[in-house]
Amino acid sequence: MARVATIERNTKETQISLTLNLDGSGKCDVSCPIGFFGHMLNSFCKHGLFDLSGTLKGDLEVDQHHLIEDTGIALGMAFAKALGDCAGIFRSGSCLYPMDESLCRAAVDFGGRPFLVCEANLSGIPLVSMGKDEKTGEEKQYSFQTDCFEDFWQGFVSSAKCNLHLDTIRGRSDHHKMEGLFKAAARAIRQATEIDARRGGEIPSTKGIIC
Repeated sequence: MARVATIERNTKETQISLTLNLDGSGKCDVSCPIGFFGHMLNSFCKHGLFDLSGTLKGDLEVDQHHLIEDTGIALGMAFAKALGDCAGIFRSGSCLYPMDESLCRAAVDFGGRPFLVCEANLSGIPLVSMGKDEKTGEEKQYSFQTDCFEDFWQGFVSSAKCNLHLDTIRGRSDHHKMEGLFKAAARAIRQATEIDARRGGEIPSTKGIIC
C-alpha cells in the first residue's frame, strides 16, 4: 500500500499544495519563493528519501513567518495522513549529524503527542545573499529570517503529532546549524517512519493505539 498524501492548505495569508511519498527516492520538486528555505526542503527530501512536490505561495510582503510556519503545518499534515494509524513503523528515530564545524542532533517519536524542543542556538540575524532575478535578470538581494526556523518545526510537530528534539551541540555558522539540523531531522524521521519487518504490522504502542 502506497504511503502517499496530498495536502491543500489555503488561507488569506498562504496558499500551499504538497504531495508527499514516504517511500520515495529523495526527489524534491517544490516551487518555493524563499531560496534558502527551498534549499532546506531539498536537503530534507534527499536525506530522508522522501519525495515531495507542490507549490508554496504567501504574503512575503508582510513577513516570511506565515509561509514558513504554514509549510511546516502542511508537511506535518501530510506525514500524519500518509502514516495513518502508524501500524508497523519503528515510531522513533534519532541522528547525530556533522555539518562542517557544526554538530547537530535530532530525535523524534511519532507517539501522538506533539512537542518541540529546539535548541538550535541561532544568532537571529537573517542570512543574506545576492543573485539574479529570474524575470528581469537584475541583481537582487535575498534573505532568510533565521527566527522562522523554529516556527517551521513547531508547525510540523503540531500537525504530525510527534515530539521532536533539535539540538546544536556546537557550531559557528547559522547556515551550517540549520542545514545540519534539517538533515539530522530528515534521517531521524526516515528511521522512525520506516516499516519494521519484525513488528508484523502491529501498532508500536503498549496502548494498542497512537493518539
